[in-house]
Amino acid sequence: MQEAELHDLSDDADYAASQQQGSASIMRCDSGKKSSSSEPEGAQIVYLKDNVTIHPTQLASERISGRLKLIKQGSSLFMTWIPYKGQSTNARLSEKDRNLYTIRAVPFADVRSIQRHTPALGWQYIIVVLSFGFAFPPLYFYNGGVREFLATVKQHVLLMRSAEDANVFLVNDFQNPLQRTLSSLELPRAVSIASVPSTPVSVGESSSQQNEERTDVSASVPQYNGRQRQKGHDPARDISIQVLEKFSLVTKFARETTSQLFRETHSNGFGPLERRNSNQSALDYSHKSSEYKEDVPVQSPVDPDPLEFDKLSLVWGKPRQPPLGLEEWATFLDSEGRVVDPKALRKRIFYGGVEHKFRKEVWAILLGYHSYESTYAEREYQKSIKKTEYETIKNQWQSISPEQAKRFTKFRERKGLIEKDVVRTDRSLSFYDGDDNPNVNLLRDILLTYSFYNFDLGYCQGMSDLLSPILFVMEDESESFWCFVALMERLGPNFNRDQNGMHSQLFALSKLVELLDRPLHKYFEQNDCLNYFFCFRWILIQFKRELEYEQTMRLWEVLWTHYLSEHLHLYVCVAILKRYRGKIMGEQMDFDTLLKFINELSGQIELDAILRDAEALCICAGENGAACIPPGTVPSLPVANGLFYSQQDDEVL
Repeated sequence: MQEAELHDLSDDADYAASQQQGSASIMRCDSGKKSSSSEPEGAQIVYLKDNVTIHPTQLASERISGRLKLIKQGSSLFMTWIPYKGQSTNARLSEKDRNLYTIRAVPFADVRSIQRHTPALGWQYIIVVLSFGFAFPPLYFYNGGVREFLATVKQHVLLMRSAEDANVFLVNDFQNPLQRTLSSLELPRAVSIASVPSTPVSVGESSSQQNEERTDVSASVPQYNGRQRQKGHDPARDISIQVLEKFSLVTKFARETTSQLFRETHSNGFGPLERRNSNQSALDYSHKSSEYKEDVPVQSPVDPDPLEFDKLSLVWGKPRQPPLGLEEWATFLDSEGRVVDPKALRKRIFYGGVEHKFRKEVWAILLGYHSYESTYAEREYQKSIKKTEYETIKNQWQSISPEQAKRFTKFRERKGLIEKDVVRTDRSLSFYDGDDNPNVNLLRDILLTYSFYNFDLGYCQGMSDLLSPILFVMEDESESFWCFVALMERLGPNFNRDQNGMHSQLFALSKLVELLDRPLHKYFEQNDCLNYFFCFRWILIQFKRELEYEQTMRLWEVLWTHYLSEHLHLYVCVAILKRYRGKIMGEQMDFDTLLKFINELSGQIELDAILRDAEALCICAGENGAACIPPGTVPSLPVANGLFYSQQDDEVL
């Protein structure tokens, strides 16, 4: 096997030409530093760029601009990005929300790679990926400067271009090339690039932008000169759990770095938790994870749940009903098979789900593969047409010869990743159990075909989790594919490279918790949990790892009804957090402890009770709750143009 060669940046004419420009910028920064009394002795700004912007959502009005710096301290290089103060004109995006995205004191010793994106339309941006697999949100350069940034980084750390992707630059990559994997190239597609806000920072800092960005790099820098050790990789372990564990390390590291490298002139607002003597909320339940084995800490008084005072007047979640049966299903159809009252049907499914034996017919309608107005004959005709279309798409990758595959890197990478994932997807089920299981092969074929159908998005880890129940229910390759296509039309942005889909949902979740349980939100704020990343897995694969298989299917069909809200899954998140709020706040869980606790709730969640709570919370929030969710937030259906969410959409914006 030929060794993978890494090319130095000097082979790129663009970067060679930018060296002089980068040097000039450094000279300007050095000059500015020498004349500035705000910078401590020994900290040298080697790069500074204004109007570098983060896009929390797809709304232009909610973009956050700030100042990007590269700071040299001794032999170490650090990156910071500080948002400007008071520039937002959007009332929903408060100053506190904006500071969720602040990036403080990230040492390049802990950076794995920098990914450069240069779309034909729109702005250039970079994604900085840490060695733990975590990535910061994309940084958009409205006024150019990406080449200068990379040229400056190259002058202070080892920066080499990946031979597999010219837009991926590996940082401090000293490994033997024979031992190097393609992980840095798989990250843009993998769940492990979780581009979420960095550690929350309170807005109660300096009143002036100059004081806000005052830098104090302390003598404790050397402890971050080496990379932190990562946990061993267990192929059988759920990839989402690995992501959450990695993020736990990053969050802890970011908190420590913030406190040790950057001294603030004012309190950052994360002081000790203010405790009030009160009774625990009636909504809080005493359920405990059977696997959560920790020394039982001393319980602290918990701020009351504000909604408990409304329970006398609030209809708290209607009782769940039995699943929709075959005879009752027939009453919703006319003689030719059309759904007579779609809203009534969605309401019935919302409150009880569907019996498994005819889920196949109902799911195809809920997902939009068949319309509510279609007849039996029209549905059969569509199946025939779509099967032919599916076979045509499938043949595109099946006809690739071994010689072609050698010259088709993207195909080899996606095929390898899919084959690696499907053999560890739901193998405990008899439907997928055993060697040479034909259903596992169908999973692989459908996912490969989808990667050719939606080539911009391709395949991302986690998609096999979403496809598995669909294939289990539909039991047909073509129909499973088209139902999966319909589902990805809603959830596709969850897997986008810049993770904007996940950003917008986590942002909306934080606003909903603030609306529905301000004491809990305040607790998260005071304990560096305001990014809500501990809910990442819940949202990404729709609670599939938290519930039994049958419960997962029941929850999904409830969510797909969009009966009360198309974002009911966010209210489910709030309901779970509120159910365990007493334990979380009483035991004073920090981010790392909370993350572990949330992971170990898997299999412990009572679905019917949570759905009742989520329903009541949604009703209680009303229009205020809807206002917390930015337009276009997943799983909102895309604009009616028949096209799926493309990786280029956000770049055009």
